[in-house]
Amino acid sequence: MSENADTGNLLGSYLRDRRSKLDPAALGLSQARRRTPGLRREEVAQRASISPTWYTWLEQGRGGAPSAEVLDRLASALLLTDLEREHLFLIGLGRPPEARYRKGDGVSSRLQRVLDALEPSPALIRTATWDVVAWNRAAPVMLTDYGALPPGQRNILRSIFLDPQSREMQVDWESVARFVLGAVRLETARAGAGDEIRPLIEELCRLSPEFEAMWAANDIPTHGGGAKHLRHPLLGTVSFEYSTFAVDGRSDLSLIVYNPVDAGDLERICELMTAREEPPAHESRAAAI
Repeated sequence: MSENADTGNLLGSYLRDRRSKLDPAALGLSQARRRTPGLRREEVAQRASISPTWYTWLEQGRGGAPSAEVLDRLASALLLTDLEREHLFLIGLGRPPEARYRKGDGVSSRLQRVLDALEPSPALIRTATWDVVAWNRAAPVMLTDYGALPPGQRNILRSIFLDPQSREMQVDWESVARFVLGAVRLETARAGAGDEIRPLIEELCRLSPEFEAMWAANDIPTHGGGAKHLRHPLLGTVSFEYSTFAVDGRSDLSLIVYNPVDAGDLERICELMTAREEPPAHESRAAAI
């Protein structure tokens, strides 16, 4: 059996494979007198700030399990993606790495098309800190008009506690507020986004005594049951079943879909979406002149 096919040393095999796929020239290293593709062991060791002997032992399955710090250095040295880094920790330590939050730059056109295909059910994509970064046309009709808000204000937690209209729409505001606050607390801790959410928490504590009291309670909610009831200004009370999905390849994002319980509400949402897009009558006449 070849060295690269050693199934008894998954960590060593993975390290050898990853370094063989790096381009020395792209990293500013000489390509002279290289018998095999990729980086040499001593070059990886130097990039990771560990001794060449220790790195060689890791590839050979000797010396015991590496520390999390060493694996982090190796992940950086080998230019691993987040998923590759997670795999390195799983085979090296038997557990995933500690979460580290990386705020993304919005969503791809592919994800936006997924949202649009879910119409007329309202759907949106949010971050671990519950910032809304994308939505379909049904979302502003039934939930919040995120496009009318500055990007820094498109946060569900902020809307729940500071937006009177959002508060009025909740049939049971206190239950919703406690659930969302607890979910944000849990998800930001899980995602390692404590520093990211802290300014918003401090602002809400200043502006909302109710938020400050709920935050101090340190409650973590059970699952919300997947039901949501909204008091819509035009449609009256509308009940939804909602589901949350992870976004593949984007650990910082979640997709939420709200499906009306009453099929007739779908037709009424479609009518509101159409009316929202039609220009006022005077604008139509002006365009015809």
